[in-house]
Amino acid sequence: MSNTYSIGDLAREFDLTTRAIRFYEDLGLLQPQRSGPGGRSRIYSLRDRTRLKLTLRAKRLGLSLTEAKDIIDTYDSPRDTGAQLSKFLDVLALHRKQVEEQMADLQANLDEIKVHQREARALLAKADQLDQADQADQADKAPAAKPKSPAKGRKPTVPLSLQLSPA
Repeated sequence: MSNTYSIGDLAREFDLTTRAIRFYEDLGLLQPQRSGPGGRSRIYSLRDRTRLKLTLRAKRLGLSLTEAKDIIDTYDSPRDTGAQLSKFLDVLALHRKQVEEQMADLQANLDEIKVHQREARALLAKADQLDQADQADQADKAPAAKPKSPAKGRKPTVPLSLQLSPA
């Protein structure tokens, strides 16, 4: 594999838009070399590819891009690896705490939804029972069926058997 990449190469490899890659560049996560007229062409190094891969991994973990940049930048410095790993663990611990709090909030929300669902089902069942009882009462009290009245403007039709014949 080549040690340099175009913006299109990275976009295809990581299933990103070129706009997203330029955004990461604007944040300082990537630092491609420029070439061509006016420096319009970007040439990304193996280092940029690795930084992009780490950025996407941090996003999947739920870290902000600023947190990702801070962590990734520590690996670029010649400092002690122990300090770098400690910083990484601190960021992960803080993020884990936030995610656990969010999960607790979501679980409380879910529990509340379940309570409301049970209450609504109970009320619906009670309403159905009342409707059925009302319908039964109405059926018991209903008078004998009345003959239908004719439509407005029409004379009622009388069956032949009931018509009076002239005597």
